[in-house]
Amino acid sequence: MSLLKNDTFLRALLKQPVDYTPVWMMRQAGRYLPEYRKVREQAGSFLGLCTNPELACEVTLQPLRRFDFDAAILFSDILTIPDAMGLGLCFTEGEGPKFTDPIKTIADIERLPIPDPESELRYVMDAVRLIRKELQDSVPLIGFSGSPWTLATYMIEGGSSKSFQKVKSLMYAQPKHMHVLLEKLALSVAFYLNAQIAAGAQAVMLFDTWGGMLTTEDYREFSLNYAQQVRSLLNVGADDNKIPSILFTKGGGQWLEAMADTGYDALGLDWQTDIQSARARVGEKVALQGNMDPVALYAQPDYIEDKVKSILANYGQGSGHVFNLGHGILPDINPDHVKAMVDAVHRYSPVYHRFSNSD
Repeated sequence: MSLLKNDTFLRALLKQPVDYTPVWMMRQAGRYLPEYRKVREQAGSFLGLCTNPELACEVTLQPLRRFDFDAAILFSDILTIPDAMGLGLCFTEGEGPKFTDPIKTIADIERLPIPDPESELRYVMDAVRLIRKELQDSVPLIGFSGSPWTLATYMIEGGSSKSFQKVKSLMYAQPKHMHVLLEKLALSVAFYLNAQIAAGAQAVMLFDTWGGMLTTEDYREFSLNYAQQVRSLLNVGADDNKIPSILFTKGGGQWLEAMADTGYDALGLDWQTDIQSARARVGEKVALQGNMDPVALYAQPDYIEDKVKSILANYGQGSGHVFNLGHGILPDINPDHVKAMVDAVHRYSPVYHRFSNSD
């Protein structure tokens, strides 16, 4: 950590004193940037971009050339593991990800291999290694994966869903088989994240995009349980060499106390969760990441600045806050509005760290 020119993000995740609140943004490498669209065109497809380490590195670095972000995040997709398991990932314009061979039977679950990250997912590890080299220790690099539950929903539904009828039907009718699938996915995700850490990722994040559509009981059994299993298998080190870990369940604000007991260093908050009450609920257990509404970036810069000030004030004094959106940035946001957000975080947050640093 000490080698980094800017380790503010890592220190905040570990609730260590910082001079200001660090900021990065989910989907910060993406379609809102014209230079990204140019490289995406060059790659020929979204998947072509993900599987080309040089191009993935280029789009990872693009936002850091424009904005003063305190972290880079690997450019990839949450569905690389199911693709490596042989389900046939493809992306349809305007419809999102699809699998050509989704899980339909119990035999399909039993046949699934656990991918070797340095062979079937070598392109991701090569991208991590290349990005770390190109960053030259300027800011930390975040690695990530989809959570076991979220991967399972896509693998069974065959793509996005509104009702989640197929995956929930299997969960309720054949819970034992759902657990077999989730066990395999938890192992696969842990191996994948550990390989990213070995390749150079300095923090890791688990995206549980669809945990929030479960009941409380089912969330604990089928989502949180496996997020915790992943965390228990991570090679994150300790003390000065610790790799911080972040758990983000979209729509999971009602379960923060249970999430804080899983061993992750930080919890991501969506925009529907009040950051002040979230901090009161989790106490000193975890740092918090979030949580501006992505749609607020359509507003004019002075309004964005006010929103930033409000979130900073609601979190309050002391370390343990990483500023972010409550979900990924939308593709038609004006990049100037992103700059307004980032600059406002850096301008208005130092006052919240003055006293903690004078101890």
